[in-house]
Amino acid sequence: MKSSEADILIIPGWSGSGPDHWQSRWVAKLPTARVVEQADWYKPEREDWSRRIVEAVRAATRPVVLVAHSAGVSAVAHAAEHLKPGEVAGGFLVAPPSETAKRAIPGMEAAFAEHRLEKLPFPAIVIASATDPYCSQDEARALAAAWGAEFVDAGDGGHLNSESGHGPWPDGLLRFASFLKGL
Repeated sequence: MKSSEADILIIPGWSGSGPDHWQSRWVAKLPTARVVEQADWYKPEREDWSRRIVEAVRAATRPVVLVAHSAGVSAVAHAAEHLKPGEVAGGFLVAPPSETAKRAIPGMEAAFAEHRLEKLPFPAIVIASATDPYCSQDEARALAAAWGAEFVDAGDGGHLNSESGHGPWPDGLLRFASFLKGL
């Protein structure tokens, strides 16, 4: 699959993705990409964030590929229980946060902080860094296994956001293109 053949739904985490974040840059670069907007980027609520993802998936006109970062990864996992097999072509899930990290976020709903550990109804890849301050690589590997997703070690990359030097993240874009090609 090529990016032009998919509706690429970008799902940022807590506080959204600022203009320098790789997700914002991908929206600007990929014509079929758009952000799934949330009512409140600073107060994640499981049902609200999940519902908005499901609505965006069902409004799509092409095969859907979800691209989530941090708490957005959790939102995708929670939304998955409301998605039917075949509704999503794939999930590109980057830097999932640990439950402990999510509980430390101001305004985080307790139900959202808990991980959903059931297999996802679509192929997925989880990319995590060995030095992410918000999730150990062991926990990220365990999440990938629970979700039935491939795990990719991003090396010493921090939280894989603009603050860790991943504004444009060209390696991520190459990995995404490879992921799309396999769908």
